Amino acid sequence: MSKIFFTDLDGTLLTKEKKVSPATMEALIQFTNAGNHFAINTGRALESAMSVQRENNLFFPGSFLIAYNGSQIFDCDNKKDVYRTGIPFDMIPDIFALSKEYGVHCHTYTDENIVTPAEDEELKYYRRVIHTPYIVSEDINSALTDIPCKIIGIELHDREKIDRFKAAVEELAGDKLTLLYSNPYYLEIFNSEAGKGSAVTRLADYLGIPHENTLAAGDEENDISMIEAAGLGIGMINGTDDVRKAADIITETDNNNDGLAKILLANI
Repeated sequence: MSKIFFTDLDGTLLTKEKKVSPATMEALIQFTNAGNHFAINTGRALESAMSVQRENNLFFPGSFLIAYNGSQIFDCDNKKDVYRTGIPFDMIPDIFALSKEYGVHCHTYTDENIVTPAEDEELKYYRRVIHTPYIVSEDINSALTDIPCKIIGIELHDREKIDRFKAAVEELAGDKLTLLYSNPYYLEIFNSEAGKGSAVTRLADYLGIPHENTLAAGDEENDISMIEAAGLGIGMINGTDDVRKAADIITETDNNNDGLAKILLANI
């Protein structure tokens, strides 16, 4: 019976140089050559996940890309979505109005572009790593071709400010949206039907893989649901305290020193 390995990118699979190290790559090759599946499970947009896949040659048979915190599941072999959900159009103007009121940068996405109301410090910071082209539009909905899979809030200097914005959006959205931090500066906003943990269950069921044959690794708050959902939840030693508490096993070394390699080889 095959297994499936779900992994976050930044702080988990990738080094600080945003690369997959040779030893980790060799472990992935052995894992997938044994007939197992590989799934990137990231908060990034699909285009950005594909860019990481290309840059690191992460092309294995039976691979999947899970983008926007589980809002989109893409079958790499068949080049089609297995699942997609998003934020309803009618909620988007209110969220961006709150972002303006609280002074927090927000942007969202089409399949090809970032859609932002302004070019600012936060957008520039975000695009140091994420090189997706962007559209500037104060009327966000007019620039969208479909419901967006997520909105991201960014605040680089004042955590209390973005916490207040988070509370305001949660009051607006109720249980329709989930808000989680993917790092100290980035607030992920997505449909509550999604989530990285839901993607673990959804894709395993789609492939007919039993729960006990799923592995998931991460380092930040938005990874906790998939770590808890997997048969083997792997917390990075460089992860947050809450991630390590949620995990079944913690890597012996960090993402810059092949933390995943030993565990992958032990689970072929």
